[in-house]
Amino acid sequence: MPETRITLPRWDELAGLGDDVLPLLSTALLIARDEYPALDPDQYDALLQSHADHLRIEVATIDEWPLKVAAINRHLFDELGYSGNHDEYYDPRNSYLNEVFERRLGNPISLALVQMEVSRRLGIALDGVSFPGHFLVRLPVDDGVLVMDPFNGGRPLGVDELRERARTNLGGDTLDDEVLAQILDPAPHRAILMRMLRNLHGVYVERTEWDRAARSADRILKLAPEQSDAMRDRGLAYLQLDHLAGARHDLARYLKMEPGAADAPLIRERLIELGGARPRLH
Repeated sequence: MPETRITLPRWDELAGLGDDVLPLLSTALLIARDEYPALDPDQYDALLQSHADHLRIEVATIDEWPLKVAAINRHLFDELGYSGNHDEYYDPRNSYLNEVFERRLGNPISLALVQMEVSRRLGIALDGVSFPGHFLVRLPVDDGVLVMDPFNGGRPLGVDELRERARTNLGGDTLDDEVLAQILDPAPHRAILMRMLRNLHGVYVERTEWDRAARSADRILKLAPEQSDAMRDRGLAYLQLDHLAGARHDLARYLKMEPGAADAPLIRERLIELGGARPRLH
């Protein structure tokens, strides 16, 4: 039996971990293990290590940080063939890291995680950016940040393109430099993992796979129990599954958390249909 190199956390311990210690890679693999119970995390840890080891000498000889990252991107995206799945963007396999490693296909956030993890093992601190639309990565440089698009081969993005992308996804308003800089702030690990799970939830709702939709919302709540939208989403999925007690609990809890939400009247109607008493608001 080989020595274990990576240990997956337990779902019930994640909420109590600070963002500075919440493990990104192992928790992403934990998400994948929900769907693939036989997943071997050591296999994918070793694969990431082999990617990094292949690059180690080359990257060490390069002085400029952007050029180091360019070498990493060239190996991952051009030589190894990691690519954004443009043809089947909403395939849930794009969100499960084991499938991303096996198929070399992913969505923006899963490819960003591969890029970030390989770079980390080479001493390069890439950050994730929870950008509107597509997830991005950033590298601090002397005069600002270099922002890259892992879904499109790690291509660097200029400020005009970033502003246009943000404008398109935020209702058409032009963003000033201060707002754009805030959007480009590094995403904490918890936010990255929650975005992965929200992607999965959206895919499974669209496919009416309510058991998986409920699971995705439940896992968000394991990371952040105060997430009211996940509480509502789990309750609505439970309703589709005829898990009426669970639906009552979650929807009533949602109304207590968000009594003034735009969808609160609809959720109250669902509760009445379920025979649940209207919750008292304090």
